[in-house]
Amino acid sequence: MKIHEYQGKEILRKFGVTTPRGKPAFSVDEAVKVAEELGGKVWVVKAQIHAGGRGKGGGVKVAKSLDEVRQYASQILGMQLVTHQTGPEGQKVRRLLIEEGADIKKEYYLAVLTDRATQKVAVMASSEGGMDIEEVAHATPEKILKEFVDPLVGITDQQTENLARGIGVPEASLPQAKAEIAKLYQCYMETDASLAEINPLILEGNGNIKALDAKFNFDSNALYRHPEIVEYRDLDEEDADEIEASKFDLAYISLDGNIGCLVNGAGLAMATMDTIKLFGAEPANFLDVGGGATTEKVTEAFKIMLKNPKVKGILVNIFGGIMRCDTIANGVVTAARETHLSVPLVVRMKGTNEDIGKQILKDSGLPIISADSMAEAAQKIVDAVK
Repeated sequence: MKIHEYQGKEILRKFGVTTPRGKPAFSVDEAVKVAEELGGKVWVVKAQIHAGGRGKGGGVKVAKSLDEVRQYASQILGMQLVTHQTGPEGQKVRRLLIEEGADIKKEYYLAVLTDRATQKVAVMASSEGGMDIEEVAHATPEKILKEFVDPLVGITDQQTENLARGIGVPEASLPQAKAEIAKLYQCYMETDASLAEINPLILEGNGNIKALDAKFNFDSNALYRHPEIVEYRDLDEEDADEIEASKFDLAYISLDGNIGCLVNGAGLAMATMDTIKLFGAEPANFLDVGGGATTEKVTEAFKIMLKNPKVKGILVNIFGGIMRCDTIANGVVTAARETHLSVPLVVRMKGTNEDIGKQILKDSGLPIISADSMAEAAQKIVDAVK
């Protein structure tokens, strides 16, 4: 689960991380009112969407008068903001963050994330803040410093020292920089985040260290422990079909191809998508119905897939271990009838009650194409779509 920058900063402040003063605004008048409340002579008007690269896309503006706050808020609110993370269709801006200006002397990068390779928490820092960190990692990997923290021990004073000194924080600002790193680590751990990122973390002219941006991803398996974070969820920022799928406990992700995939098991689903690509086509989705699929779940899965106008055929690939092939077969037949299926459908099933499942499909009288292997199934659906 992702949240907006202003929500991330609210969380950071709870853990003592220093941020600029600011408030969200949902209308142009509200944006001007927030700027008046903040006072000062410079304000930043920031688009709030779940994507990076907002500044490059025209979603972040510095205003030097209340008139400019109104002008920029009018421009940004409601715009279709396109960044390298939104895709070409962009994302509609429905919220703004109005924030006091900052006297930026230097920008750094700071992030905490789970490192599966070491089974520890990686704290990353760089002197190259404000840039695409992927670009920095590719061109100058030596500029990204990492400290691996044992979660049973926690981050040490030496580790925060290594990072702060390593990215060139001036001596006078070292104590605050070390404290900010330790607080971000604590915030990451206590909120069950999978990513906590500040880009940029800035050094101001007066020597203060501040979080100028905030990006969080949370482990959805732990959200039951954090109802206050669940309240931050913005469904407008999420794919409508993915939201619908989650109601039925389906793991669904929209993709750009034209062959819908219904599979049980994430590994098999990924292998199925690879096989479709191998035979020259593109999957329209990732869809894992899981081990406890019912007829209802399969029907809903079909409905969700068929909402996508790009879908020109469906491939069902089932390995019947816990999941019985006859259950899936009944679900497929019901779904095909309920949705008045008009695109080619290839079904490949192996495992528990395989023969019964195949007979159910055969007796249905529906034009379902059967296949015995993954390769055969992929070839048949690609041919049928062509």
